[in-house]
Amino acid sequence: MAQLIYDESGRLLFTEEMRREYTILIPQMLPIHFTLLERILNNNGYKVELLKTTGRPIVDEGLRDVHNDTCYPALLVIGQMINALKSGKYDVHKTALMITQTGGGCRASNYINLLRKALIKNGLEFVPVVSLNTSGMEKNPGFKLTLPLLLEMGTAICYADLIMLAANQVRPYEVNKGDTDRLIGEWVEKLVSINVPISGFSKRSEEILRSFEAIPYRNEERIRVGIVGEIYIKYAPLGNNKLEEFLQDEGCEVVVPGLLDFILFMCDHHMVDYRLYHVRHMKAVASGAIKKFLIMMQNKMIKAAEQTRFRPPSHFEETKKNAMPYVSEANKMGEGWLLTAEMVELLNSGTKNIVCAQPFGCLPNHIVGKGMIRKLRAVRPDANIVAIDYDPGATKVNQENRIKLMLATAKTEAAMKK
Repeated sequence: MAQLIYDESGRLLFTEEMRREYTILIPQMLPIHFTLLERILNNNGYKVELLKTTGRPIVDEGLRDVHNDTCYPALLVIGQMINALKSGKYDVHKTALMITQTGGGCRASNYINLLRKALIKNGLEFVPVVSLNTSGMEKNPGFKLTLPLLLEMGTAICYADLIMLAANQVRPYEVNKGDTDRLIGEWVEKLVSINVPISGFSKRSEEILRSFEAIPYRNEERIRVGIVGEIYIKYAPLGNNKLEEFLQDEGCEVVVPGLLDFILFMCDHHMVDYRLYHVRHMKAVASGAIKKFLIMMQNKMIKAAEQTRFRPPSHFEETKKNAMPYVSEANKMGEGWLLTAEMVELLNSGTKNIVCAQPFGCLPNHIVGKGMIRKLRAVRPDANIVAIDYDPGATKVNQENRIKLMLATAKTEAAMKK
């Protein structure tokens, strides 16, 4: 068993010895993206396992370990991790946990401390927790985000966004059920086998899109429904009660904005902080460099998509511009102006039916999500938006019934146009 080493503050460190011996558990959020990231970390010398568990026992575990006034995503992520440790599947003395840490004003910055508190409560304080962040917080000798690793992870996110975009536009129309998901698996395997290279990104993006374009599909119209909201609830099937699957079963084409825009939003607000408040100059410079690289990658994705039948993603700066009549660029708590911007982007691209998914206790996203709906409807009377709250006490039946009311309006409008 690895020796437990603590820093001067009493924090248990993840050591080089642990890197060789320990399995690191990471929570699920985006199936395609996180599968790629899991494989990348494994290729770089870590033993990582992505948790795919779901169900009410995770919620119940979270309720035991986290106060229910805390963010619902924290409750789910922590519940999923503690549930895994208690499952008997892992040697808890050779298991570590990994969680993101933003360092911002959102309560997400404190998830890592809530997780450690839950570990102590369950007698598992010897399990190390690794912070995944780009701000230099909580350094560990056994885990380092090197520049090559960051570039590989950033490129993987771009590929995953592209695969998700194509898959969502093909899956509802596929002639042979399962073709889309099989092709997703093939591309994930192919990308990790070549270590997700940056070189050749444009050509490989075209190959990805052409391969999805070749899937036999029915040429028919379906109601398009966009999903926006708090990042975890928007993406994670565990957090939104398999919202995408539900909408597909209802005969809809699901439109989900990519993760890349959120990362660009994070970079952008560091630059805005410096421009407006003259703080964190070096962070603004670093964020500017990362943003420049990611914008370049996004432009390549858009160019590749424009050569196919797929609707391309929007340019980030255009997405940001769309939000400015409604909310200030200084609004950065939670998803900040990006949440409003994504709703406007969906409306502008012809997706007028939108589910705004948010944790019940997320104040910032209630402001930029639910709080903006009335204003958006005033400007865009054709907007058909429903805000859905997710928390431990919210029932799936009530959530789905509210979404069905929104879909009934969409179907009535579609029938009138025929």
